Order: sequence, then C-alpha cells, then structure tokens
Amino acid sequence: ARYGSNAIIMLIASIGILVVVNLIVFQSPVTPLDLTEDKSNSLAPETIEVLRSLTSPVQATAFFTSQYPTDTASKLLENYKANANGKFDYTFVDPDQNPVLAQQAGISGDGKIYLQMGEAHEIISYASEQDITAALIRLINPGQRVIYFLTGHGERDIEQSAEEAYTQVKSALEAKNYTVQTLNLIADHKIPEDAKAIIIAGPLKPITADEATLLGDYVTRGGALVVMEDPIPTTQFGDSPDPLADYLSTKWGIALDNDVVIDTSSNQPLYAVADSYGNHPITEKLQRLVSFFPAARSLALDSQAAIPPVPLITTTQASWGETDFSTLQGSGQVGYDANVDMPGPLVLAASAEDTTSISRIVVFGDSDFASDKFFSQYANGDMLINAVDWAAGQEKQLNLTSPQPITRTLNPPSSLTLGLIALMFVIVLPGLVIGGGITSWLVRRSKG
Repeated sequence: ARYGSNAIIMLIASIGILVVVNLIVFQSPVTPLDLTEDKSNSLAPETIEVLRSLTSPVQATAFFTSQYPTDTASKLLENYKANANGKFDYTFVDPDQNPVLAQQAGISGDGKIYLQMGEAHEIISYASEQDITAALIRLINPGQRVIYFLTGHGERDIEQSAEEAYTQVKSALEAKNYTVQTLNLIADHKIPEDAKAIIIAGPLKPITADEATLLGDYVTRGGALVVMEDPIPTTQFGDSPDPLADYLSTKWGIALDNDVVIDTSSNQPLYAVADSYGNHPITEKLQRLVSFFPAARSLALDSQAAIPPVPLITTTQASWGETDFSTLQGSGQVGYDANVDMPGPLVLAASAEDTTSISRIVVFGDSDFASDKFFSQYANGDMLINAVDWAAGQEKQLNLTSPQPITRTLNPPSSLTLGLIALMFVIVLPGLVIGGGITSWLVRRSKG
C-alpha cells in the first residue's frame, strides 16, 4: 500500500509540473523557436529583406471558401504581417459568401490571394512563401524589363531543365518582373531596342566579329552585358579567335586569362571558392556568404584602363591559374609552377561602368556556378541575379529575391535497419524491462 501511495503522489506531482510549465510557455510573449532544418516555419532572409524594403502598405485578401483549408495560409500571412513593420496586413474572404468582391478582384477559383499596393495588384494562385514574395517584388518595382539571353553558340539552355541548364536563372528573373527572351544575332543581325541587358552564358563556340561589333555598339548606346565565359578546355574554342574577349579587354580592361583555376583550400580543387568580395552594390549584401565556381578561369584587370574595372570576387592565396591543360586532362599530379602558372589570389568576376553613356559590364570567368545544379547553393544564384539587376540599372531590386524551396526525399529503411528496429523494440527493450522487474523482485525478496 505504501508503494502504491508513493506512485500516486509522484504521478500527481508530475502532472502538476507539466501543467505549470505549459501555462508558463503559452502565456509567455517569447517568440517560438523554429527547430526545423531549413527554418520552414520562419520566413526566409530573402523575404525579410523584401518586407523591409516596402515603402507603401500592402493589403492581402485571401479568397478561401469554407471547404478550403486555411491553416497554412493563415500562419504564413501572419508571419508576413509580423515581419513587415506595419506595412503588411491581410484578411480572409469567402468568395461564396461575397461573390461581388471576388468578381471585382478578378478572382475565379479557390485558395487565391489578392495583393494590393496602391493602385497596383498581383493575384497569387497558391499560398506559398515563394509566390507571395515574388509578387511583392513585382509590386515594389512594377513595369516590364526585357532581358535577352544570347544563343547560337551553344550557350546555356533557359527552357529545358537540366543540371547544366539556366532554367532557375530564368525563373528567378521572371519572378522579379523581367521578361526573359532569347536573341540570335546571327539570324536577326540587330539588338532589340527594349533590351535592358544581354546575358552571354557559357558559349561553347566563339562569338563572331560581326556579333561582337553589334554588342559593342549596343553597349555604347547605354546597354549592358553580363558575360560568362568558361575555360577554353571546357569549350570548343580551340585556337579560334575570341572577338568578344578582345572587346572586353580592349574597351573595358577586363582580360579573360587562358587558365583553369585550382584552389587547394577547397574540398574539390577545381571548385574555386570566393575568399573575398569587392566593395560593390552587387556584392554588398553577400559579404558573409560563400560562393564557389566549378572549373573557372581567372580575369586580369587593367587598372590603367580609361574605365578601371572593379574586382567583384577574389580567390584565396591557396589558388593558382593552371596553364598546363594536358596535366588536367590526364592523370598527372597538378601543382603550381611559378614559371608559367598565375599565382593567387585570382579575380573570378569584375564589373565596369561608363557613367557618361550609362553602360555597364559584368564578366565572370565561369558559367557553371549559376547552372540549375548549383544555382540554389550558397550565394551562387544571388550573385548572378544581383549582377543582372545592377547591369540593367535596377538597383532597387538588388538582393530582393524569392526564396528557393527545399526538396526532401524520404528513403525507405533497408531490411537490415528494419531488422535492428524490430530487435530493439520486440526483444531488447522488453527484455530490459522484464530483467529489471525480476532483479527488483529478487532484491526485495532477499531483504524481506
């Protein structure tokens, strides 16, 4: 009887402690902790940056019928409101109960959100952070801006998803209200008047002299180029002339070195790691973030050029520009040769601006870093999107990007794992409990 009374007292005390702790937690104003791996219950830093940039209030109206679940959307919108410093509010409307309001907003269907800032508005078909933030970016910076990707030389594909493609770059630009199109100068022989910037993403073959002239004339008229040229061994350039590289070197003082960057500070020496960023709007908010560049070439900058270029990305001291391509392609040991190789730190990206003609250039010695395989890793994607924003004269959009969703894969446990789990819960744990009970009984019996 004595043991039974003690057990009841302990049970009541435990329940009392749990009740008190729960009351303290739920009545406390402390912000709940988000312990998920990717902070999926909190807004992404990109979204926080967008909310901080709001200059006018945004009203969100969520059109959800009584049959449509609202828990996820409600929590998400409340998160936006809590982080917007009074510049974001929301309300839920049942379109079945208020069809006139839904019709006025142009809403058809269920689960849609109507965002309004001043006279401008956006309609979102799905209540996700990526979609809401992208819509806010479009409201902040309205109007259509056209970006062209040069084609005809084996450049990165922006339409068909693949590890080496640029479909994520296209999606990120479209989320910022850019119209993204392709441009074939060999066929068209001219650059459209609405081109805010032209992106040359990893050509496998050289751009012709005529094309380089067209591009140069376009830049002189106030245009913008974002150029990404990979090391020659990874292309089909061979010994062919490179008129685009000649133009960049002659006009802008940015020369593309004929090397492949090796970085021994990286886990993979062919993946050059950014050690430092230049003082520039493109990299201002990326200073504490890592970016890496697989199979990159270095840039040589002419500080005496009429328009001195600015280094954007620099490698570590433990890097060099390898010029012996036969060693890279073979099985030989790669090592720094002071007589022929270029010592680190090396420049991987640079920019230049002609303030008279309002022309802007950004050059990267790599195009892999922003491919679909690497776009969402570290600061890689933000680096390229910021470069496009700056080149296109859209400084207001710098660092305003929609967060990328994280895809998880659930792998079923192996038969060995299932066997170990069964062994633990069917035999080991019950055995410990039974063994402990028998031991306790024997001890009491010996004392009794």
